[in-house]
Amino acid sequence: MVYNENSLITALIEKGVKIPNPSSVEISEEVNINLISSEDVTIHSGCKIFGKRTLIMPGVKLGSRSPVTIKNCQLGKNVELKGGYFEGSTFLDSANMGDGAEVREGCLLEEEANGAHTVGLKQTILFPFVTLGSIVNFCDILMAGGTDRRNHSEVGSSYIHFNYTPNQDKATASLIGDVAYGVMLNQPPIFLGGQGGIVGPSRIGYKTVIAAGVIYRGDCPQGHTLLMGKESQKEDMDFYPGLYWSVKRRVINSIEYIANIIALRQWYIIVRSKFYQGSDMEKLLYEGAVEKLELIFNERIKRFKQLANKMKKSIELYKSVMGNNVSEELLNQKRELVENIQKIENSFNECLSYSGNEKGRDEFLKNLDNIYKKTGNDYITVIKDLNEHNSKVGTSWLLSIVENTRNTLLKYLPSFI
Repeated sequence: MVYNENSLITALIEKGVKIPNPSSVEISEEVNINLISSEDVTIHSGCKIFGKRTLIMPGVKLGSRSPVTIKNCQLGKNVELKGGYFEGSTFLDSANMGDGAEVREGCLLEEEANGAHTVGLKQTILFPFVTLGSIVNFCDILMAGGTDRRNHSEVGSSYIHFNYTPNQDKATASLIGDVAYGVMLNQPPIFLGGQGGIVGPSRIGYKTVIAAGVIYRGDCPQGHTLLMGKESQKEDMDFYPGLYWSVKRRVINSIEYIANIIALRQWYIIVRSKFYQGSDMEKLLYEGAVEKLELIFNERIKRFKQLANKMKKSIELYKSVMGNNVSEELLNQKRELVENIQKIENSFNECLSYSGNEKGRDEFLKNLDNIYKKTGNDYITVIKDLNEHNSKVGTSWLLSIVENTRNTLLKYLPSFI
């Protein structure tokens, strides 16, 4: 049966969806109402729902503070979106966002990840419990850390991830935490103080605090550090559009980010999939999450290639500016990047299917299955019931995926080692 917009709303009300002010709600005709649960779902005034891939599971609340627009999003159980625009993203159980949010394509918010009001996200991954304050711009980033709702990684209000350079490239994604340790839900939280920012691509380890008001431009992958942002004052200098004075850190951090996305995708395919074997809605939620990881992977490869293709111009500019004072190491790095970019892209795609060290993977899955049989299929409960040894085995397995990607790519970039 084909419904028009009014009959779609009527049909939803008849199946039990709570729509207090039906005349103010817009539901596009391509929306499949069979993918909207009737169990404790509330759609408040002014909400708009678009997209044939939109999924709304039990307990979802939309628009409690201001109108919500969603387009081709997958919303897990008890997700609450209080107000704003949400497109092409997946929200796992009990994730929530405050009023005025703008969540663009390619975002994945895992269980109980949340943001306060006026948060902007795109190509963003938040692991369970990660919390964003108000007025936060957090695009092109993965953040992990913390163990529960009382002990979680947090981003202070008015925080920015700077993900666009004066040379107009976006090979700038940042790792705040990582995948191999972060998925075990046993790491100390990371705190990014308010009124500050990170200049991507950056890598920040667990138990790191960046003080309020600091714009951090470096890396601290080892973690366990209070970063005060003290830097020696640099003098102003001439700016040459298209000239990169260094590329090593940008390239290495980009490879590390993509390697982590590959590991996370394998985690979803091999581990997470076990927890979505029930209803068709659960399977669609899982498929939506995997799709976001693939979108992010493709975006990062695209941005990496764009960076590489800028190296020809950068080499010419660098030689003209520096004359006889050029760094041969820097020139070699730029040449390797642009000359091997097709091999690099092919290698990234080959690494995408690598599922890690078999012995470690199988041992971890055996441990996981034993806990799964005892405790049931609640993902958070099962992961948190892993003992220290089991978690270490799982982390080692995922690190083998990251290491495989890193080593494969650096074969084509020997001057970066």
